[in-house]
Amino acid sequence: MVISNKPLRFIVATLVVCLPFFSFANPASEVANTQTEVAQPATATASGEVKTETTEVKSKIKEFIDHHLLDAHDFTFSANEETGEHYGFSLPIILWDNGLHVFSSSKFNHGEAIAESDGNYYVLHHEKIYKTAADGVLTENETTGHPTNATPLDLSITKSVVGILGIAVLMFLLFTSLAKSYSKNGGIASGAGRFFEPLVLYVRDEIAIPNIGQKHYKKYMSYLLTIFFFIFFLNILGLTPLGFNVTGNIAITASLALLTYVITTLSANKNYWGHIFWMPGVPTPMKFILAPIELLGTIIKPFSLMIRLYANILAGHVVLMSIIGLMFIFKNWIGSSLSFGLAFALSILEILVAFLQAYIFTMLSALYFGAGNEEHHHEEAH
Repeated sequence: MVISNKPLRFIVATLVVCLPFFSFANPASEVANTQTEVAQPATATASGEVKTETTEVKSKIKEFIDHHLLDAHDFTFSANEETGEHYGFSLPIILWDNGLHVFSSSKFNHGEAIAESDGNYYVLHHEKIYKTAADGVLTENETTGHPTNATPLDLSITKSVVGILGIAVLMFLLFTSLAKSYSKNGGIASGAGRFFEPLVLYVRDEIAIPNIGQKHYKKYMSYLLTIFFFIFFLNILGLTPLGFNVTGNIAITASLALLTYVITTLSANKNYWGHIFWMPGVPTPMKFILAPIELLGTIIKPFSLMIRLYANILAGHVVLMSIIGLMFIFKNWIGSSLSFGLAFALSILEILVAFLQAYIFTMLSALYFGAGNEEHHHEEAH
């Protein structure tokens, strides 16, 4: 009984300690009646101020989340709202608008100034560059509310591009050192790259060979390893306080899925196309009906790759930042502590999701490559 009573005593003690935070004393009826007229205006004012303050905090949190999900033309570590100071560095703006225009993003002053280049004027609105007159006025569509100004071709080096280049350099250094260590140490890995050797072997033995086959897997290994570590490192980078959201950008995931589609299409053998346009063992009239469906399936497969990676990473960022934002809404040690604990647990889960999404993208790509290189089976012809 001593052992069973300890948890019960702890729960009761916890409820007693937390009771003042969740309950309020009921005032006596006589006091309430005499103070109603005096207390109501003060209560209404206080309630209005609290609601207004809460609404402002919610709008700031939503604005911060929306800003994080967008790409950025500068790299800002932190900002002081009171002084308007931003701590970070500018990135180059590269525009094609009847000629090449190159200047620093500092000209936009974080979207508050008009940038001039060779007699052309541009403004930065929600991380999108619009061409305007000298006054910098944007013309908005009355129905949609979006600006109708001309948009030049934007080839700028944005925050996402910096993240991609950084990961590319990191991968080059890591796996170059890993490859050199094999030749120096007789096939034994050394250096920082040895920590990733098990993952390289995992991609080869558990993804490439089972899905593509022993005969054809080698010609796809370079792409599969690149795409696996590229997505994995970018997903991990998105969990850091630097504020990257590369794989949560649909343009990035669409480019990766397009690469898988192009490689599958160009490297597929005649049996792959034969099963799409003239399926063996199917009545001839049905072949004309199924051929367009099978052809559409080749486009749907990379489309599912694009949406799966984009939606999972985007949703993870939104949920994680929303939970962190709850700490600024509750403003008490109970709610803030719970939000912090939940955000910490979700961050640990997001590390697993980062690996899982890289695995799924690589595995499905290998599956498509394997389907494109499937050998003809004689028993199907009979």
